[in-house]
Amino acid sequence: MRRPFVQGMLDGVPIALGYLSVSFGFGILAVRLGLPVLAAVGISFTNLTSAGQAAGVEIIAAAGTLLEMALTQFVINLRYALMGFSLSQKLDATFTTPRRLLVSFGITDEIYAVAISQPGLLTATYMMGLIVTPVLGWSLGTFLGAAAGELLPTAVSNAMGLVLYGMFIAIIIPPARKDRRVLFVVALAAACSVVFRYLLPMVSGGFAVILSALAASLAGAWLFPIEEEAMT
Repeated sequence: MRRPFVQGMLDGVPIALGYLSVSFGFGILAVRLGLPVLAAVGISFTNLTSAGQAAGVEIIAAAGTLLEMALTQFVINLRYALMGFSLSQKLDATFTTPRRLLVSFGITDEIYAVAISQPGLLTATYMMGLIVTPVLGWSLGTFLGAAAGELLPTAVSNAMGLVLYGMFIAIIIPPARKDRRVLFVVALAAACSVVFRYLLPMVSGGFAVILSALAASLAGAWLFPIEEEAMT
């Protein structure tokens, strides 16, 4: 039987391969917005949040404020806190407070999905192994994309930069096709973004993202409330 850390690393290989291609697009985007290669890799190695990183470098490129950055990251990454609460129910006795803090760094949608599906309680060594491989894949993909962004012609690098946005679309489309309520909220967020872009250009890009997401979420919660019985 494999050691928990090694098993975690092996379970993280498919995630790492997926991250390798997606973070390639982020690397190109970061370089295109003026960040050096090492800065782009540093962001990926210390953040591990695709949507948050994409929004973050956009704010950096636009010379946004720290308040914009903090609020944007809070809204975009709030779901990770919910995933952390859920995973806390599966942690065994080896999880000391420092280990909980360390593992919380690596909670992503994909890592959460693999971890929560494991039978029994999760050990700290398994979770660390499960996180290590995706972090390496995400950082390596960012480096390759950033390096390629400096070498490839502008037209090609711009086209490759669409990979990251393609991932966002791939995340949105399946649930939107299954549930018209999700489609409505997504469409409303997009409409709000267009309003800010063309009718309220004085609002910075970071705050436009925050306000659009909040407006669409509040409208969805008001129009399509979930009954308590359906949540249990």
